Amino acid sequence: MFSHVSRPVRRAASVAAVLATAAVLAMTTAKVAPTSPTAPGTAAHATRPERAPLLQQAAGTGTGMFPLLARAKDGHLYDYEPTGTGGFEPRFDLGGGYTDATALAQANISRNLTGTDLYAVIDGTLYYTAERGADTKVLGTGWDAYDLLVSADNLAGTAHPDLLARDKDGALWLYQGKADGTLTAKVRASASGWDAMNEITGRGDYTGDGKADIIARSSTGTLYLYPGTGNATADAVFGTRVTVAAVGGTAWSTYGDLVSVGDNDGDGKADLTAVDKLGIVWLYKGTGKSSAPFAARTQIGAMTWSGYNLLF
Repeated sequence: MFSHVSRPVRRAASVAAVLATAAVLAMTTAKVAPTSPTAPGTAAHATRPERAPLLQQAAGTGTGMFPLLARAKDGHLYDYEPTGTGGFEPRFDLGGGYTDATALAQANISRNLTGTDLYAVIDGTLYYTAERGADTKVLGTGWDAYDLLVSADNLAGTAHPDLLARDKDGALWLYQGKADGTLTAKVRASASGWDAMNEITGRGDYTGDGKADIIARSSTGTLYLYPGTGNATADAVFGTRVTVAAVGGTAWSTYGDLVSVGDNDGDGKADLTAVDKLGIVWLYKGTGKSSAPFAARTQIGAMTWSGYNLLF
């Protein structure tokens, strides 16, 4: 199903110029920052399975299959490619240098919407690097106002995936993505309450209506599905949330991490990957039904993920 290619890796790059748009602020000094794991490097290289476009739809009406990236406590970034049948290939090391990133998100913007691109916030500055991109773009400062970034697929009907950012007052903001990795002016997706959530994820359609949705878990362990409306209208990016009942008697508070990589098993429905507090990895296959969006969990092989402080 997958072919293999040599994928360059570099750990850091000096950024001395920025994109000349209203969303990007001028820099007067060079900035050292980690780049995308797929940016062209010097001597370091890695080999990974090459993903086919699979089910990703440019207009956000489908659910794509994406890799999962994990940051270790020592700042190394690892790539887990999907097998297409509900699991992941063995990880490969993308290099270190990501310790200082306070937020990381991936997006499939480059290479005809199949690239593994990276957004990183370091010292309050947002950077973007495309897969095999020539440089790292600075998209602006002031991003330390946010404590969470989420790559949330295409929420508002453009041709590229979007970012969600949660501010420290609990509001959620939508930044629509562009073909070059830059972002549109922000739109408030929801005014408050998101600081009560300890997990926010979602890369695909969980309700079967052709619109991208997100999943969020409260600090009390309740899981919610927020159906996307397909609109970039202030305070109306999502419809009325639906409580997701525990499946198979396993409480959602059991898990340390919940993360979506879209359609992990290749059936066209968005799934959810859960890592329990022992590091055991579970897959909740999507049903495409808002009333009961997930089937009973299955363990993903003998995989254990402990030692990571961020999955995205």
